[in-house]
Amino acid sequence: MRLLFIAVGMAAAVGWAGYVLGQPKSSPAAPPPPPAQAAAAGAEAQISLGRYLVAVGDCIACHTPKGGARFSGGRPLETPFGVVLSANLTPDADTGIGRYTPDTFYRALHEGIDRQGRHLYPAFPYNYYTRVSRADSDAIFAYLRTLAPVRHELERNRLPFPFNIRALMAVWNLMFLDKGPYREDASRPANWNRGAYLVEGLGHCQACHTPKNFLGAPKDGQAFEGGKFAEWFAPDLTPNRRRGIGSWNDDDLRGFLRRGLNAHSAAAAEMGEVVAFSTSQWTDADVDAAVAYLRSIRASSDDEVAAPDPAVMKQGEAIWQDACAACHRMDGSGVPGYFPPLVHDANVQQRDPTTPLHYVLGGARREPTDRAPTPLAMPAFHWKLDDRQVAAVATYVRNSWGNRASPVEPEQVDRLRRKLALSAKTPASGAGPASIDRH
Repeated sequence: MRLLFIAVGMAAAVGWAGYVLGQPKSSPAAPPPPPAQAAAAGAEAQISLGRYLVAVGDCIACHTPKGGARFSGGRPLETPFGVVLSANLTPDADTGIGRYTPDTFYRALHEGIDRQGRHLYPAFPYNYYTRVSRADSDAIFAYLRTLAPVRHELERNRLPFPFNIRALMAVWNLMFLDKGPYREDASRPANWNRGAYLVEGLGHCQACHTPKNFLGAPKDGQAFEGGKFAEWFAPDLTPNRRRGIGSWNDDDLRGFLRRGLNAHSAAAAEMGEVVAFSTSQWTDADVDAAVAYLRSIRASSDDEVAAPDPAVMKQGEAIWQDACAACHRMDGSGVPGYFPPLVHDANVQQRDPTTPLHYVLGGARREPTDRAPTPLAMPAFHWKLDDRQVAAVATYVRNSWGNRASPVEPEQVDRLRRKLALSAKTPASGAGPASIDRH
């Protein structure tokens, strides 16, 4: 009997040793966490990812009304067809996304159809968000569900007939919606694919930086060549060296995306919000990926422009010396990092002068970021300069120090001034700029 116990004990010892020695080196030393704990950790990670992706998509800028609760919707979004108010993204059951599910939320991003089956307008850029993966969509939804519900009733669709008929968007989608999600290009490196996913998808950069056709869809073959929106013109982002970012090096691009500031330019107005609320929050790896992708875009072609009238140039130079040279210097060299140099400046050489005219008329304020917290500003000159003077100084800047762009006509200034509801110079104008209300 004793021999039997010894034999059984030896067999058990050999078996246990074989089991222990046969375990892979990666086996956990401790048992896995209970299912509930693992689920909680997974949910927390998903929400954290969603918070980051909401920043990548710059959702807060469009979905937060001036002076209102974050993500509660109601900010006016101008389109060529009228005004659409942004949606409430808080989980309020009646006026927000409280009754959405992950499936209906993904359908809204992927197909532009809301929970009730109604078509959305591409003022909500679902034609770019369609590239977002299902996993990322679910993470965004999980984060938005953690927000405090805000009841905000509003009639979002302010479009005139017939554009207020949502069903018409079914035809638009058939013509222009290329449903995603994003599919990686196996011939490209991983960081390029990540950059394409961000720039073409959640970042929806083409929504502003690509010209639109008469139906409001991106023009084929002109991606990132600059586009008009509301009272601004988003500049060319191609490697064109005159009006694009071809003269910027990679550090210039990184600096602009992270800080809203580099040796060439400073981000203000809508682009300032994009940097403040979005790109300045991106990881370094994602910024580098976006830079890699932007570098691969085909450069736009240079166009011929008419020479300016010498008399207009002379008038513009006098105005420049009187009103602009104190900050931007007589030779347009500016003070890099503070007052943007205008020598070979892409922004002033765009085919559409709307943005520099907006700056001259209404002024500009650089949005502060964590890395560049000082919000430097440019004063408004609508009270001081009439339409011909604004056109003259804009023409001068667009055609001096190596710059080359079409002359600006006073009628262009007048149209923008009226749209911005800014006062014109009058003989009684004197002490200083009138107050203006800008968001």
